[in-house]
Amino acid sequence: MSGAFLDTHAHLSMLPSQEGRIAALFRQGFRGIIDVGTQAEDLPLRLAAFGGFAEVRFSAGIWPSKEAITHRQTLIPCLERHIRAAPPGRLIAVGECGLDRHHNREETGGDLTGERELLELQFDLAQRIGLPIIIHSRKAAMATLEVLSRYPAVRGVIHCFSYGVDEARALLSLGYYLSFAGTLTYKNASPLREALGFVPLDRLLLETDAPYLAPEPFRGKPSEPGMVVETYRLAAALRGIPLETLQEALIENARALWGDGF
Repeated sequence: MSGAFLDTHAHLSMLPSQEGRIAALFRQGFRGIIDVGTQAEDLPLRLAAFGGFAEVRFSAGIWPSKEAITHRQTLIPCLERHIRAAPPGRLIAVGECGLDRHHNREETGGDLTGERELLELQFDLAQRIGLPIIIHSRKAAMATLEVLSRYPAVRGVIHCFSYGVDEARALLSLGYYLSFAGTLTYKNASPLREALGFVPLDRLLLETDAPYLAPEPFRGKPSEPGMVVETYRLAAALRGIPLETLQEALIENARALWGDGF
């Protein structure tokens, strides 16, 4: 595998013994990986583990776990300290952060108000620091749109887009990029494939969300960044464009959103 591929959303520290495989990818021409944070204090450890790869960029954010929602007021200052202490040019986004109404449901005692406040606090942080944001949104399209619309000055991406054309249209209207993961390759992914065709090429990104959501033919195994090639191939075929055209477009999109490091 070689070529100018990007994995714009992976959790490298969740993958076992990845340093050698990542090094091999970059030797073969793989263009870059964004290692995405989920906890307030995980950035220093991730920088120590993967900061030696110039092709890896980082984000830092707080995923809406029950514990994070409960302790949101104390976790946000911690997150901000780590972001401000990051080496220049390596930290490119706040996130992932967002709303997850699959795990955090009102009928099972979920704190929806606290979850929304945790997201808004990270929007406030992104706005203060001047960074884009990486949004997690699962079964929460309308609630997500309500929060995003309150922060028109913040740019960002909806990672692992899981909705249809109507939601894509609304999110695009707010200026967001939409990123598709390995779920695009699944047999039951007709709404996702329709949405992929709707998204303008200059607002599209692709990812693995490694170690989750491995694309076909690897479904059921832990995902890793190199598997994003399968999603690229399918996306290019669905859009009827050469793979090289898609690669070039996604590099330009990454640069437009996160800077020239790609």
